Amino acid sequence: MLLLTCPYCGIDADETELAPGGEAHVKRHGAGASDDEFEGYLFHRKNPKGVHFERWRHAMGCGKWFHAARATDTLEVFGTYSAQVFEPPKELVEKIKSKRPEWEGF
Repeated sequence: MLLLTCPYCGIDADETELAPGGEAHVKRHGAGASDDEFEGYLFHRKNPKGVHFERWRHAMGCGKWFHAARATDTLEVFGTYSAQVFEPPKELVEKIKSKRPEWEGF
């Protein structure tokens, strides 16, 4: 079972208390976006085997959105952090690289 810690209320919530929101850090285009940019935003997502950054909502708790870094192949959770950032915290990236030196991410 997937267990994530909400960075806002500090509760360890299992997946039944959470709502998935897809890939984190997706660039959204404004009203002047081309059809190709809009198509990319809607349909083209990463689906890696390994480290992945996702959006989650603590639906049965505080209701806030947050980001989580986890491995899709092992379900190992590296950490969670605020959704109000454009990239993962440096400490989290260093933690991932220390556990998975071959990872080439942010």
